[in-house]
Amino acid sequence: MDESSFFSMNNLVEFGMGMAVAQQMVKTMNHSIDNMKVPGSSSSIPAPQSLYYAVIDGNQMGPLSEQDVNTLVRDKKIVNETYMWKPGMLTWKLAEKIPEVVRLVALTPPPIPPEAMIS
Repeated sequence: MDESSFFSMNNLVEFGMGMAVAQQMVKTMNHSIDNMKVPGSSSSIPAPQSLYYAVIDGNQMGPLSEQDVNTLVRDKKIVNETYMWKPGMLTWKLAEKIPEVVRLVALTPPPIPPEAMIS
């Protein structure tokens, strides 16, 4: 086999060692970047709160937080047929077509049955 061929043993060993060194360098750089702190900045960035808008009784309401939406769902002001919008959406959609709102509806308990109320 020709020594200048890529598949010669020396070239393959050299290529393998180069790849191992490159992988270690990438790992080291990623670790350094993950642990980098910028002076004067906070260490954690709070997640942005989702803001919603809803059409209730023919009027636009909002911006509404998830907690506001929960309250309006509980009070039956927001139902599946309520039109809603949030930043990033192109058009108003029915609440039942917005996964985050459907999740909020699913997590809202139904009213307490009268027989469960203790007098």
